[in-house]
Amino acid sequence: MNRDELIDALYESIGEACVAEPNIAHIEIHGNEVLGVHLVPGLEVEAEEFSDRIEVKMRVEKDHQIDQPVRICFGLLDPSGSQQIDMHIQLEQNSRVAVLASCTFPNAVDVFHGMDAVIELGKGAEYIYLERHVHGQDGGVEVIPKAKVYLDEGAKFRTDFELVKGAVGKIDIDYEAECQRDSILDMIARISGRGDDQIAINEKAHLLGEGAHGVLRTNIAVKDRARAEIKNTLIASAPGARGHVDCKEIVQGEAFANAIPIVEVKHPKAHVTHEASIGSVDSKQLETLMCRGLTEDQATELIIQGLLNPRGGNSSQGKWWTATS
Repeated sequence: MNRDELIDALYESIGEACVAEPNIAHIEIHGNEVLGVHLVPGLEVEAEEFSDRIEVKMRVEKDHQIDQPVRICFGLLDPSGSQQIDMHIQLEQNSRVAVLASCTFPNAVDVFHGMDAVIELGKGAEYIYLERHVHGQDGGVEVIPKAKVYLDEGAKFRTDFELVKGAVGKIDIDYEAECQRDSILDMIARISGRGDDQIAINEKAHLLGEGAHGVLRTNIAVKDRARAEIKNTLIASAPGARGHVDCKEIVQGEAFANAIPIVEVKHPKAHVTHEASIGSVDSKQLETLMCRGLTEDQATELIIQGLLNPRGGNSSQGKWWTATS
């Protein structure tokens, strides 16, 4: 396929049409090849291709607010192969952007997708990042995203990771953030695993500045022989720093789930809380739904969907990017 055909095929695999509006920035990457880049004022992107990776630099200019979400489509349509993305994202002072990233591997048998990111937010900047994954029904993909995030004074960062279609395969998320004075951090992951899927999440946030706020949230459902191991760490070191760690996991069949919330408070005027729950579907919710005519399997599936997709429906619909952390 030529470049245009590959772009159309990538968007078709996520059930959407290729972005055509001139006021919406978009980037398409297949394997380690950049297929297309369309920018808008205030947004700069440089991409360099190598045989084993792509290096991408994205910058939002000072005081620039990008009205429409930037669309990024990462993918590999081949059944086997590797994609490695090294990203450096910089938001200058008082800038704002939301990014909707679709990662699609619909035919994966033996696919590797890695991402190493450095994200720097200047004073008062705001970055919202929604990452939606589409995998094949049999998994066959290894997803390894890593990120270092730096929030300057008053900056806001929200990231939301979702698996919206297919089997997990293997996912290993490793994010670490440093938050300065009055900054706000909100990291969310929602994943459903089945078969022999493996899910690992390691998120850490350092609330270093006075009045910094951070929330780490993880909602996981596993069944069959799937495994989920979650480690979320929140460290508050400044007066007025506030944080919360929240992990919810539903386990069915022979699946395994492990959650380790770690909270550290290093200043007497800081405050951090945590909540973790692992178990089967809530029996009261199940009984309520079954009284309304649903079978046990239907009721269970509805409860799990509510855990994984509280907004309901397609996350790309509606102005999700207008919400602040």
